[in-house]
Amino acid sequence: MSLRLRALFILTACLLGCDAKVRLASYYGDHMVLQKSPARAVLWGYGPEGAHVTVSLSGPIQLRTSPVTVTKGIWRVTLDPVEPGGPYMLMVSSESNTITLKDVLFGDIWVCGGQSNMQFQTSRVFNASSELALAPKYPHVRPFQAALNVSETELPDLVQVQIPWSVPTAGVMSEFSAVCWLFGRYLYDVLKYPIGLVESCWGGTPVEAWSSSRALQQCKLDRMIGGPRNDSILWNSMIHPLLNMTIYGAIWYQGEANTDYHPNQYNCSFPAMIDDWRMAFHQGSGGQTDPDFPFGFVQLSTCTKNSTSEKYPDIRWHQTADTGFVPNSRMKKTFMAVALDLPDESSPYGTIHPRDKQDVAYRLTLGARAVAYNQKHVPFLGPFPKEILRLPNSIIVHYDQAISVTSSKDIYEICCSKTACGLNSLWVPAPILSWDSASVRISTASCKGSSVAGLRYAWKDWPCDFKACPVYSANKVLPAPPFISN
Repeated sequence: MSLRLRALFILTACLLGCDAKVRLASYYGDHMVLQKSPARAVLWGYGPEGAHVTVSLSGPIQLRTSPVTVTKGIWRVTLDPVEPGGPYMLMVSSESNTITLKDVLFGDIWVCGGQSNMQFQTSRVFNASSELALAPKYPHVRPFQAALNVSETELPDLVQVQIPWSVPTAGVMSEFSAVCWLFGRYLYDVLKYPIGLVESCWGGTPVEAWSSSRALQQCKLDRMIGGPRNDSILWNSMIHPLLNMTIYGAIWYQGEANTDYHPNQYNCSFPAMIDDWRMAFHQGSGGQTDPDFPFGFVQLSTCTKNSTSEKYPDIRWHQTADTGFVPNSRMKKTFMAVALDLPDESSPYGTIHPRDKQDVAYRLTLGARAVAYNQKHVPFLGPFPKEILRLPNSIIVHYDQAISVTSSKDIYEICCSKTACGLNSLWVPAPILSWDSASVRISTASCKGSSVAGLRYAWKDWPCDFKACPVYSANKVLPAPPFISN
């Protein structure tokens, strides 16, 4: 039986009553995390038509909902707001049966999506054994993983669950997303209340597969054919089923697949997907998920050393809607982890899969603290130009913060032309001549009397060695993101 037919069979069976018993949707279970106050968690499931369902909580507080009636095979309850903590026992009762879930916590739920670098397992990172040994020390950071399934139509529920809600152990976390797990762990160290992590990602997939037809229509994209790369095929099966869940935010690591497919439209398709997810999760949860929930992403790392291809830098730029940084006017309440300084030339999983996911997750966490949790005085943006001055034989780039600089002959490039320069123009190296605490002076001698029409920084697939790019924040933690400017 095909995956699509199996999915439809399971869901049809549940809609018809599932043996005349009330049951929960696929992503509820023992050890789960539900979204804390001020939002209200949503629970839903299946049952015999006309049955009455009541949900009750017992634990730090007691809570009991008014009965709801199963309609068209579905019941749905929105709980009152619950403060972070637990554990709770949750009971779903009807005339026919009672379901009891144990060890339920309330906290913040983050969805983790994208392709293989998000799917990259914790067992594969640098110092994996040490990272996994820490798993039991974080019993309130709970993982859940959707199984890989596709659908040509939007599904109301997941076809399968790969990892049900679990208390973290080395065994469970070894198979879970490293970026997702480390992000949740680092967040817990700061917030000190439960974090629920929902992994739903698939290697080698473009943004179009995770986007609804609504989002794709905004960017006038041609339809794609071929397995899990089909337009909307993973939105249908691995995101749409989650929409009823109340969530706090999402993180995303994807873009490699779009270096070869619709790359010039990524500046539209990626922001459009974010907007559409926000609208859909808000509506699906009955307004409980914020309509502008925080969305963090990883800017592409590296793939091919000494490559002259501009596919990767082009996508990095498009990931920011051609602005160079986030949040910006097109991508509000977003945050980005710059990763182009974290190459891994000896990765046994291929250079496209760097093993240092700790720095990636840490940089994401800084963004989440500042953007998602409004924590003041948390630096999360690397240095970005605030002014570029043209002098007779040089250019001075004034940055928006104090910087740490090392010399480079080719990290900056200039375009010599009498007209405006773009992504496909001829660019030549521009050595760094000098610097101070907030600016860098760059030579324009390479233009040899011609006009300098453009400047760009780190516009390479693999611009520097590990944590060795020339420009960082003053504390040397946050790398300057790439930029291009006329």
